[in-house]
Amino acid sequence: MTSLRQDEPVRPTRRDEVAAAGSELIGGPIGRRALLGAHWMTPVRVIALVAIGMFALGMVQKLPCYNGGWFFGATSQYIHACYSDIPHLYSGRGFADGLIPYFDRLPGDMQYLEYPVLTGLFMEVASWMTPHSGALQDREQIYWLVNAGMLMICAAVIAVCVARTHRRRPWDGLLMALAPAFALTATINWDLLAVALTAAGMLMWSRSRPLAAGVLIGLATAAKLYPVLLLGPLLVLCWRAGTWRAYGRAVLGTVVSWLVVNLPVMISHDASGFHIREGWAKFYTFSQERPIDFGSVWLLISQRTGNPLENANVYATVLMLLGCGALALLTLYAPRRPRFAHLAFLVVALFILTNKVYSPQYVLWLIPLAALARPRWRDFLIWQACEVMYFLGIWMYLAYTGNGDKHQGLPPEGYQLAIALHLLGTLYLCAVVVRDILLPERDTVRRSGDDDPSGGVLDRSADVFVLGRARHALPRHAVRFEGAPRVRWGVARD
Repeated sequence: MTSLRQDEPVRPTRRDEVAAAGSELIGGPIGRRALLGAHWMTPVRVIALVAIGMFALGMVQKLPCYNGGWFFGATSQYIHACYSDIPHLYSGRGFADGLIPYFDRLPGDMQYLEYPVLTGLFMEVASWMTPHSGALQDREQIYWLVNAGMLMICAAVIAVCVARTHRRRPWDGLLMALAPAFALTATINWDLLAVALTAAGMLMWSRSRPLAAGVLIGLATAAKLYPVLLLGPLLVLCWRAGTWRAYGRAVLGTVVSWLVVNLPVMISHDASGFHIREGWAKFYTFSQERPIDFGSVWLLISQRTGNPLENANVYATVLMLLGCGALALLTLYAPRRPRFAHLAFLVVALFILTNKVYSPQYVLWLIPLAALARPRWRDFLIWQACEVMYFLGIWMYLAYTGNGDKHQGLPPEGYQLAIALHLLGTLYLCAVVVRDILLPERDTVRRSGDDDPSGGVLDRSADVFVLGRARHALPRHAVRFEGAPRVRWGVARD
């Protein structure tokens, strides 16, 4: 393999067989003498436009529901696989009636909005831009369109951040932009807000701006819980590299930004003093009390064994903690410090695999991380195929269970197979990422001459604490030796 100059961009069509074959649709692999960046259509702009185009295709896919599936017939939205929470929750969570999330009590059993504060604010802003008069169906359609427009902006932000995180590998952003599961699930719920903030936080970390990264991760956590998990990998990576100051600044930014968003809603005051507002706490109590639900390994076990698994919370927590411990040991033992994207993907995937529920849109959490952790089209598309099969499987299963005695759709056994495909596809991608950690010469990013382009202060830094054979692999200083057939890592001599 010919070594690349430090500033030369990586061309996937010259290194990835699937990318090269796919490029034949637009004229073939890029030429050796091509002038990259000489045109106004830079890779980042191309990727952003592709992401917007795929998002628009996902909106078209929802057309059968927009024209009636959300409003007429119990199973039409499942048969056409175009379900979305957005129009249903417009009326179901009080936005159509002008109720204020977390402050006004909802009619029915839910009582309060069960989403984190920043997501609730996103939903409320969209309701402000929706007409407050007219037929409810028309207003729900407009509410979905307003949300779709706001989420499209989030999709463009994600595409730009992923394309820019690895400076020499902008084209890896096409993995995210062209992901079929991204287009299919983008407007099911409001997850893209948290995904966009997380992607921006990782971009800031890659630019050695830990405080800004922490602020964005804190905001992302105020929109969805999973982004806070990224502080775990950063803790172990900074421990191994001894970059405690950067980690402290990231944690400080996370805590402060989360509190700034949450405190105004979190604390109530009356004559007896300060209290935690019940409406704010609803998201956390709902997550704790929620039973085993769709897509989880626990539902698969429960259905196969007939055991309701009443202690699923305990099992999930124990497995998550054990998995995090294993990731910490892997990080400290690996012959070369894992890349930040490696561990970010693995810890979020672990959370998804052990959680009590797997909603179809949760795949959005992983897509940008997978594009950075394992930028190989073959592995990415294998995983995406499994996720698309699960996406179809859950809607066909809901059509089967919601169609009375007709049972038109996918029976429980078929849905269990769809769950297994989702679990196996995610585990497969986790396995190849772990292999890249244990065998750095197999890592696509490092084979092109980089160390940890998403690592910021961690990139090319020496190790100060390691375990096992890593202790002898990288003592005080490490330098890069490039040569065929792979990049080798050695010890600098004073």
